[in-house]
Amino acid sequence: MKLDLSEKHIGYLLVLPALLIIIVIAIWPVVRSFWISLYDIRLNDPTKTEIHSTYGIDLERYVGTMPTLLRAIDREMKQAEPEGATRLESIRENLANLDQVIRTQEQVANRYEEVDQLLYDFRPVPQDLKYASIDLAVTEEIKASLKQMEAELVQVGSENILRKPNDVIGLTRGLQAAVISPNYVGFTYYRQFLTDQRTWTSLTNTLFFTLISVFFELILGLWIALLINKSFKGRGLVRAAVLIPWAIPTVISALMWKFLYDGQNGVVAKFFEAIGLIPDMSVLLTTKLGALFSVIFADVWKTTPFMALLIFAGLQTIPDSLYEAASLDGANKRQQFFTITLPMLKSAILVALLFRTLDAFRVFDLIYVLTGGGPANSTETISIYAYKTMFAQMNFGAGSALSVLVFLCVAVISIGFIKILGADILADGRK
Repeated sequence: MKLDLSEKHIGYLLVLPALLIIIVIAIWPVVRSFWISLYDIRLNDPTKTEIHSTYGIDLERYVGTMPTLLRAIDREMKQAEPEGATRLESIRENLANLDQVIRTQEQVANRYEEVDQLLYDFRPVPQDLKYASIDLAVTEEIKASLKQMEAELVQVGSENILRKPNDVIGLTRGLQAAVISPNYVGFTYYRQFLTDQRTWTSLTNTLFFTLISVFFELILGLWIALLINKSFKGRGLVRAAVLIPWAIPTVISALMWKFLYDGQNGVVAKFFEAIGLIPDMSVLLTTKLGALFSVIFADVWKTTPFMALLIFAGLQTIPDSLYEAASLDGANKRQQFFTITLPMLKSAILVALLFRTLDAFRVFDLIYVLTGGGPANSTETISIYAYKTMFAQMNFGAGSALSVLVFLCVAVISIGFIKILGADILADGRK
C-alpha cells in the first residue's frame, strides 16, 4: 500500500511542473484579460489609463497643474483691463478655495508635499503615492466647479480678455483629467459585443476562413502525404521541397503574396486574369470576394505542408502487412485506401484538424499584413477586430473582452475535438 501511495505522489510531482507551466503561460493571461475586460481602460483618456475602484485624484497631475494654472491666471490678471481683471480674480478665488477643499482630504494632505518635492526634483512618483482617495461628494463638487470655471474661462476668452486663452483653458481641462472616478463596467463590453453587428461579421469571416481553408488543406495535405509516402526517385528532395512554404515565416509569406497579388505588377494576379479566373488584376485585393479568396489561397499554400506532415506521420504507423494481406484477398488500391488507410489515419487526421482549426480560427498576421482586414472589413477576423480595438483605439478593456471571446471560441473547438479524439482512441482500445 505504501508503494502505491509513493508512486501516486511521485506521479503528482512529475505532473506538477507541467501544471504550473500551463497556469502561468495559458490560464493566467486569460484570467488577467478577463479582469481587465471588467474595467473601462483607455490609454487615450488620462482618467482611465489604469484600474480605479474608488473616487480619487491623480496627485502627480494635480500638483503639476494647479499651481501652474493659478500662476497663468495671475499673469492674465496683470495684463487685463480692470473689468476683465475683476472677473479673472473671481475665477481665481474660486479655484484657490477649491484647492483648499482638495488639500483638506486626508490622503491628499498626507501626500501632497512629498509628491510636490518629487516633481520638483524631476523624480518619478511611485504608484502608492500617485493616487489619493477622496469622498464622492467632494469629487462631484470638484467636477462641477471645474466645469463651471472652464465655461467662464471660455466666455472670458471669447471676449478677448485672455491673452493666451488656449493655455489657461487647456490647463483647466488638464485639471479635470486629474479627477478619477471608478471605471468598473462589469459585463458591459460583453453585452455590447454580443449585440454588435461588426462582432458577428468578423466572427462569420473567421468561421468562413477557417472552414474553407482547413477543408482544402486537409484534401491537399492528404494527397501530398500519400504522394511522399510512396517510393520513387528523388523522394527525399520532394519531401524537403514540400515543407518550404511552411518553413517561411507567415509575415514574410504574406508580404510575398501581397506583391504577387498586386493589381499592376502581380505575377499571380496576371496569371489568374490570363486564364479567366478573375476579370481584372486589381480585384484580388480590392473586392470582398477577391480579398477572401486571396487570404484563403495564401493560407492554403502556407499551411498545407503542416497538414501533410502530420498525416504523413500517421501513414508511417500503418503496417505494410495490412496492405499485403488485402492484396492477397483481392482488394484493389481504391478499396485498400477506404478500408485500411483512412480508418487507420482517423486519429492522425483528427489531430491535424485540431491544430489547423485552432490555428486558422485565431489567424491574425497573414490577414493583417495582406489586407489589413479590408476592404471595408470584409476580411476582418475576430482577432484583427480585437487588435484594432485594443491598439488602434487604445481601448484595452473592450479589446480584452474580445480576447476572452476568442478564448471561449477556441476552448469550445478544442473540447469538441478532444471529445471526438478521446472517443476514437477509447474505441480503438476496446477492439
